[in-house]
Amino acid sequence: MKNTDLIKQWKSTTQNNYGVPSIALVKGKGIVVTDADGKQYLDFLGGIATSILGHAHPAIVKAVSKQIAQLSHVSNFYAHPNALTLAAKLVEMTGDKSARVFFCQSGAEANEAALKLSRRTGRNRIIAAQGAFHGRTMGALSLTGQPAKREPFLPLVKGVKHVAFGDIEAMRRAISRKTAMVILEPIMGEAGVIIPPVDYLSQVRELCDRYGVLLVIDAVQTGMGRTGDWFGYEYSGIKPDVITLAKGLGGGLPLGAMIALGKAASLFEAGDHGTTFGGNPVTTAAGLAAIAVIDKEKLIEKTVLHHEYLLTELAMVKGVKEVRGAGLLIGIELDTPTAKEFAAKMAKAGVLVNAANESTIRIAPALIVTQAQLVKFVSIFRKVISDGK
Repeated sequence: MKNTDLIKQWKSTTQNNYGVPSIALVKGKGIVVTDADGKQYLDFLGGIATSILGHAHPAIVKAVSKQIAQLSHVSNFYAHPNALTLAAKLVEMTGDKSARVFFCQSGAEANEAALKLSRRTGRNRIIAAQGAFHGRTMGALSLTGQPAKREPFLPLVKGVKHVAFGDIEAMRRAISRKTAMVILEPIMGEAGVIIPPVDYLSQVRELCDRYGVLLVIDAVQTGMGRTGDWFGYEYSGIKPDVITLAKGLGGGLPLGAMIALGKAASLFEAGDHGTTFGGNPVTTAAGLAAIAVIDKEKLIEKTVLHHEYLLTELAMVKGVKEVRGAGLLIGIELDTPTAKEFAAKMAKAGVLVNAANESTIRIAPALIVTQAQLVKFVSIFRKVISDGK
C-alpha cells in the first residue's frame, strides 16, 4: 500500500482529532524512517522526543523480544524484576534514596498522578505556567496553560492558576499556604522550547519551601538525557518533590513514571491510585535497555557537543532569528510566521521537524544522531530556508 492508500484508510477509520497526516511511515532504522512510497527521511522529531535511541535499536529489540517471549504482562497485584530494577535505577538517578516510583504509560498519566498526589496534602490549589503543556486528559489539560486546547472542554479541574513562565514576581503573588503544588517544565517544549531565567527554578524552590508547597518538575520532554542531564532541571541545583517522566523513558515504547521524593514519597497509601499497564515487563525491559545504552555510549556527553554544533551553525543561517534550548531539544525561531509551511518543505526535502508555533521549528532527534547526520540536517535546513526567500 502507498501513502495515498493508507491516508485514505485513515480518513475512513480514524477520528479527526489529529487531522489527516500527509505521510504514512512504515519502517525505521536509527534516525532514518521510510514512508509507504519508499521515501526516506531524517527523523529530527523522534516521536516528539520519544525515540531516544532512534528506531529499531538492537539493544531495545533484543530486550523486548526476550521479555515478550518470557512474560508479557503482570497486573499490579504482583511484582516482577524489570519494574523493580528500573525503579531502583530511577531512584539512583534522582540522587535521593527516599524517592519512590509509580509507573504509568504516558506523560499525561504521570501528571495526572502528580495532581492526585497533591490532593493528599489536604490542599487543592495549583500553580502552572502560561504556555505550558502537561497533557490532554482532563486533569493534565487543567494544568496545561494553552487556552486554545483548554477552552473547548471547560469546565476543567478548579483551582488551577496560570502565571507567566520565568516571572518570579508573578509566582510570588500567586503562591500561598493554600497552594498544593507548583508544576513547571524545566524548558517549555510545546510552547516553542522556552528557557526560564537561570535562577528561576531555585527561586521557585525557595517559595515552595516557605509555603510548604510541592514542586513538581514535568521532565516528560526534557528527561532521559535529552537536555544534557537525566531530567533537565539539574543545572538549577534544586531537588523537586515530584518528577514526572515519559517519552524517552521507554525507548519508544509507552512508559511513564511519577517519582516522588522526601515526604511526598509517602503521600499515596494502598489503594489511592493505579493503572493496568504501568510498569509492564516489556516496556520496562525497553527502559532498562535504553538507560544502559545511554550510559555505556556516553550519549549525554555527546548530546552537549551536538547542541553546541547545532547552536553555532543554525544561528548563522539567514532567516533564523534565534536558536534556543538545551542538548537535543532545540527551538529555531524563524524571522517570519511560516513555521508550518517550512516544516512541510523540510519533509519534502527529506527531514522531519515540527512547527511548535507559527514561527518556531522544534527538533528533538534521537541521542544516537551522528555528526554526519547533523551536518546533513543543517545543509538541508539552510537550503530550504534559502529557497523560500
